[in-house]
This record gives sequence, C-alpha cells and structure tokens, in this order.
Amino acid sequence: MMQARRYKLVIFDWDGTLMDSIGRIVSSMQKAAEHAKVTVPDFDTTKSIIGLSLPVAVKTLFPEATPSEQQLISDTYKSQYVSGNDMPAPLFEGVDTLLNTLSKSGIKLAVATGKSRVGLERVLKDTGFTELFISTRCADECRSKPDPQMLEQILAELSIDSKDAVFIGDTIFDLQMATAAGMDSIGVTIGVANEEQLIKEKPKAIFNSIEELTSYLAQ
Repeated sequence: MMQARRYKLVIFDWDGTLMDSIGRIVSSMQKAAEHAKVTVPDFDTTKSIIGLSLPVAVKTLFPEATPSEQQLISDTYKSQYVSGNDMPAPLFEGVDTLLNTLSKSGIKLAVATGKSRVGLERVLKDTGFTELFISTRCADECRSKPDPQMLEQILAELSIDSKDAVFIGDTIFDLQMATAAGMDSIGVTIGVANEEQLIKEKPKAIFNSIEELTSYLAQ
C-alpha cells in the first residue's frame, strides 16, 4: 500500500462513491425518457452523465429534445428517483467504517455532489450522516462539475488550502473538478468509471473498494 498524505480535509462525491445508486439513477432517467416519448438511451450512455447537474445531464443525453421535453424529463426523473423507483440504492459496504474512522482521527469531511440540495439532505438524514460532514455543496447551488466552484467554495468556507485537501470520486468529471481546483484526487472504480478511464485524469491513487480506500487514508 502506497503512503498517503495526511490531509486536513477529505471531500467526497456521493453517487457511485459512497452510495451504490448507479442503477437507480439510470433506470429513473430511462423511465423519464419513456414518459416524455423520446429515444431512451442505453445503460452505458445514461451512466456516463452521472455526476453532472440534472439540467446539464438532460441536455447532454437529449440534445434534440425541446426545452419543454427536457423539463418534463427532469421533473419525471426527480419523481421516479424519489418515489417511483423501487431499485435499492444502499451505501457501499464499509462506508460507515470509512467515515467514522476519518472523523475520529480529526480529519474534516465534506461532500460535493451532483445531487440537488433536497436530494442530499434526504440521503444524509436517511443514512444518519448529517453531523459527519461539516460542509456540503450541491449541483443546484453551484456550476456543474467539472467546474471547480463547489470545491473552491468548500475550501473558502473552511479556510483550508487546496494542498491540504483531497477529493474522492468515481467519474472523470470528479477528477477533472479536483484538478481544476488545484487539489489532489483519488478515484474509485466502484461506481461509473473504470481504472483505465480514471487513470487518464492523473489521480493520486485509484482503489477498487471502500476497504482499500480506508486503509490508505487511515495510515
């Protein structure tokens, strides 16, 4: 195991990094496309937009849809994901141990996510993690990934230099955002992107499980 830097702040992406929600996101978007009577994208194509803010994701997936169709897709996706989809979206195994280990060691924790504020607050409450994260930024509050605004705001709020923080995510958008913010990144292959895709963004490390990530950060 390579030696980890001692970071003051660890910022996490949510979907595909802490929560196994890829299947629920994809199926909700596909059902929204069906409802709007537009061409339904396949699994891999739909998966590729995870991490983007919802408006950007919809425009990327459905560039030929009219503005009203895109709005219908967005609205339907939200209702599908929250209550119309019974596909489970559990935390990845080991996430509880990871977050509590880092918190007890004095490392500050934050979240920068493609979720909306309402969506993030809901899952934080459901998982009992609300008090663990001292700062959070969501896609409807900042510019979409890979723009670094979310990370820059968190760093400014906590008065922490970018060299003392690391961002952890599962998509190329996550790692590109960290690079744009002048911050180290760590990739995980448990969500959207594979190692071959992530390594092109030059992360500090890439891990295939939460257990491996915990061992690295807890050194």
